[in-house]
Parts: sequence; C-alpha cells; structure tokens
Amino acid sequence: MATVLDQPAAPPVDGPPEARPVPGPPTPRRIHRGFGRAELGLAAVTLASAFCAVWLLFTQLTLLSGPFGFLVCWVALFLVLYWLVNLRLHGRSVASDRVVGSLILLAGLAMLVPLVLITGYVVVKGWHLLSVHVLTHDERGVGPLSPAGTAGVGHAIVGTLEEAAIAAAIGVPAGIMTGIYLHEVGGRMARAVRVVVTAMSGVPAIVAGIFIYSIWIVGLGEGFSGFAGSLALAIILLPSVARGTEEVLKVVPDELREAAASVGAHEWRTTWSVVLPTARSGIVTASLMGVARVVGEAAPLLVTIFGNSVINTNPFHGAQEALPLLTYSQIKVPLASAVALGFTAALVLYIIVFLLFLAARLVGSIRLGRGFSLRRSKGGLDAQMEEAALQGVRGGGQYL
Repeated sequence: MATVLDQPAAPPVDGPPEARPVPGPPTPRRIHRGFGRAELGLAAVTLASAFCAVWLLFTQLTLLSGPFGFLVCWVALFLVLYWLVNLRLHGRSVASDRVVGSLILLAGLAMLVPLVLITGYVVVKGWHLLSVHVLTHDERGVGPLSPAGTAGVGHAIVGTLEEAAIAAAIGVPAGIMTGIYLHEVGGRMARAVRVVVTAMSGVPAIVAGIFIYSIWIVGLGEGFSGFAGSLALAIILLPSVARGTEEVLKVVPDELREAAASVGAHEWRTTWSVVLPTARSGIVTASLMGVARVVGEAAPLLVTIFGNSVINTNPFHGAQEALPLLTYSQIKVPLASAVALGFTAALVLYIIVFLLFLAARLVGSIRLGRGFSLRRSKGGLDAQMEEAALQGVRGGGQYL
C-alpha cells in the first residue's frame, strides 16, 4: 500500500518585495474667481426667489413689518438658497466659496450705500445755490432778511486754501523726515518717536486746536488767525504723512540699498539718490491723502481762526474763515438762506476733498520718467507703494 507523503513547501524566493504604488500628488483645489454670465444669472434668480419668499412671508403669512427686518430676512434667505443651489450644482467647496464671495460683495455695498446717500443729499441741498457769484463773494452786507444766494463762500474758499497750503508746507516735510528717520536711520529714539507719532494719530482734532489756542493765541498773545489754524492742522497732518512715508519706504527693495552700499555710497546719499526717487510716487500719494483728510477738519478751527464774514487774504493777521467752519456755523442758524449757504459750502468742500483724493490716486498710478515725461504705471512696485501709502495714512498695518 503506497503512502503519499505531503511534499514540503517550496522555500520563498529571495528578492526585493513587491513595490507598492507611489501615491500621486494631491489634486490642487480649483479656485473660482469672479462671476461669469451663468453665475450672475444664477445669483439674480436666487435673489429674486428670496425676495418673493420674504415678501410672501411679511405681507401674507405673518404680521412682520419694517424695511430693516425685511432686508435682513431677504439677505439671510438669499445666502441659504444660494448655498443650497451651488451645493446641488457644483459641490460643497464651490458653494462655500460663492457664499463667502457674496458676503464680501454685500459688505462692500453696505459701505457704499451710506457714501452715495450722503453725497446725493449734499448735492441736492447745495447745488441750486452754486454759481460764480457765490464762489467769488463773501457775506459782506448780508442780513437776516437777505434772499438766498446773496451771500457767498469766497472768503471761506480763500481761507481753506491758504490754511491747507501753510499746513502742508509745515506738516508734509516734517512728516516725510520723520518717516525717513524711523525707517532709514533708526537709533535709540526711533521707538520713542514711533510711539509719539502713533499717539498723535489717535488724538482728537479738537485737542490740537486747544493746544495751539493755549500756546499761540493765549500764551504768546498772537490772536486768532489763519496761521494758528494752519498750525493745528499741521499737528494733525504730521502723523498721517509720517506713517504713510514709513510704509512706502518699507516697499523699496533692499537690493537697491545694498547695491548703493556696494559702490561706497554713504547712507544719506543712498537715501537721497536711491530710496527717495524710488518711493517718490508713494510719498506724494501719502502727502496728498493726508492733506485731503485735514482740509475737512472743523474742530481745531473753532478755537484758532474764529471765523470772519469778509475775505481776509492775510493768514497771519486777523480772523479768517474756512469751509468746514462756515458749514458748521450756517447750518445752526434758523434761517433757510443760511442753511442753504451752509450746504453750498459743504458741497464746495466735498468737491475740493474729492479732487485731492483723485489727484492722490492719479499720482499713485502715474510715474515720472526721464525728461519729466508721464508714463502709465502698470502695477508692480508703484502699485505696492500706492497701497502702502493709503494703508499708512489710514493707520493700518503693524506700526508699533
């Protein structure tokens, strides 16, 4: 009888283990930027659907009322419906991106609506009196019974321009030198100077006016004048220009400073011949933005220039008028002609500030080429300097 013996198992074959599949690179997340026609159509249909649902809820099904509550419910329902529709069509990631983008857009509109309403209100109230006569005449010989349009704002325009020019002549160079010291020079006092500049930027404008009133008008006995108002405005202007200049100088590439140092240039020569020409457009933008901010200040002028009903072209002697102060004083008078004059002064001030802001934006986007020829800047370093100047004047960024 034969017995079948189990054969021994074959020994394992020596060799490298089976190679495991190498995982591929992760699939990059697709970022959806902007809204195409399909996305805009979807958003419009969703917005209309949310409006109809909220209208039905407020007017037919419940006793809810009020425009603010209607707007809040409309926006909330739109966001929910918009997320659900995009979740159904594109997935969770795209739905979340679209909802966040809608929130940012709604926030921008919420900031824009008050500006448009204020601008429209001032234009409607002050446009009907705007004429050459009003722009070139003062309030000489105008009484309570004088018809609207008899008085002018010429004396306030002259005072505003002179006071702003003197304040810029004092505050802009001081602010630029302070910014250069903080970023390019430094030293033991740099941190203390930075703290003082930051504190000055947070001081209320009326405090600057009271300071000049105590030192210049009462202490030295110089009296009310446009120059006193300019000193108060210069105090407000200096920290804005200093912060903007420092932020702009941070954008200048360090390679330019290193290249100047490698050829043996001194620190002052590097700053004067390399750094400042590179940062010229940003510094000019910061200066114009700072001037545009102080032009509309009325609080420091209340206790420094006193106000005047006639044209005074000498800012160093006698009281003077300004557009912010004229607006503040005329709006309080219980006469229709005075209130109309106040709104006209506010409109003229609004136009001046708008032109200064526009000039700042244009200077930030135009650079001076060789031979003083204007060339459009297409982004890059100039755009970064413009943004840094705006951030510095607004008080943003890490400063301390």
